[in-house]
Amino acid sequence: MTFRRTALAQEMATQLLRPSFLDTSLRSGLFLAGQRRVGKTTFLATDLIPALEALGAIVVYVDLWSQPQANPADLVHEAIRKALKELQTPGSAILRRLKDVSSIDAGAAGFKFGFKLSDVGKEKGVSLAQAFKELIDQARTDVVLIIDEVQHALGSADGDNMLHALKAARDAINTRPGTPGYFLFLGTGSHRARVQELTLKGNQAFNGAVTNEFPVLGRDFIDYVLEQVRPQLGPMLPAPDVAEAAFKSMGSRPEELMKALNILRSLPPDARPDEHLPTIAQSLGAAAADVELQKVEAMGPLAEAVFSRICSIGGDVKGVFTADALKAYAAQIGREATAQEVQGVIGMMTSANLLMRVRHGHYGVTDPFVEKAWMARLRSDQLLRASPAPDPDHGAA
Repeated sequence: MTFRRTALAQEMATQLLRPSFLDTSLRSGLFLAGQRRVGKTTFLATDLIPALEALGAIVVYVDLWSQPQANPADLVHEAIRKALKELQTPGSAILRRLKDVSSIDAGAAGFKFGFKLSDVGKEKGVSLAQAFKELIDQARTDVVLIIDEVQHALGSADGDNMLHALKAARDAINTRPGTPGYFLFLGTGSHRARVQELTLKGNQAFNGAVTNEFPVLGRDFIDYVLEQVRPQLGPMLPAPDVAEAAFKSMGSRPEELMKALNILRSLPPDARPDEHLPTIAQSLGAAAADVELQKVEAMGPLAEAVFSRICSIGGDVKGVFTADALKAYAAQIGREATAQEVQGVIGMMTSANLLMRVRHGHYGVTDPFVEKAWMARLRSDQLLRASPAPDPDHGAA
């Protein structure tokens, strides 16, 4: 069974589509930031999108994480073309759903657009503003574009151009007097700093839009899970308060909680679950980060040195190829390092989704949870090196 967040989804859908005066700012764009694997995509798919559609909206969804090596703009344009094609197709699921929740007759033959779908997103093709305007004028309802892991659109000319095209669509549609529907943009991201940049920097398309923290799962989820596993755990069932604290220590990630509860199930019958669960959670939290950290280590000492520098500085890091940076890398790895070598390992780490390019020459760590774990490991190593070596003669007769 899937835990549903129906009330939260209905509240968010209403704020977007039926905003109060204080919520009208959401029409400028809404960005939700939250760590990986905290349930963002599940919430979008199982709760928010159905809630938006139930209020009559047409929803276009694209996940930039699904194909990290693909051009983000290509993924977005393809998702838009796919949705428009479905709306053109007689009897399609999206047309039937739209007819059920709206007062218009979608028409047996589907929508008719004054442009070729293949031209959407092309340099000399129809603009996104025109495409969405024609869609809204025919559907007479709101259109919501959701881009999951939207920060991957940063750092490339195509991604920046695509975001500015979406901003142009927003402005062209939402400022029309008597518009029959609005264009709403929702972006989610696993790196808070990158997501905030989309709304705070003056050169970004959605400067001035709203950024909120993604609401992670809470006590109601813990109670639900414990009730589901009660028959399997029996006396190994932890107290709700203990389970909630352990869940938070693992980054509020459902998969890690289930792993921890499975470990509890394997303990001896006389074990005390409330004593063991915090230790299990601590170990699993470290192990989850280790999976990513091992990728860095496997790339060699230079990759570790570059990753350490970026983690240590944090945020929007530049100067990874400067003479000072190369000197620091050389001191750490015991040999000279060239800018070309550094570019190579940065390319590998970007391909592995460990790093992301914010813009030309500027890099950041993709997952702040991994960044914190790496910094904790560096501090631990530094403490070990600073500790005095044991005296081999101590205690000798």
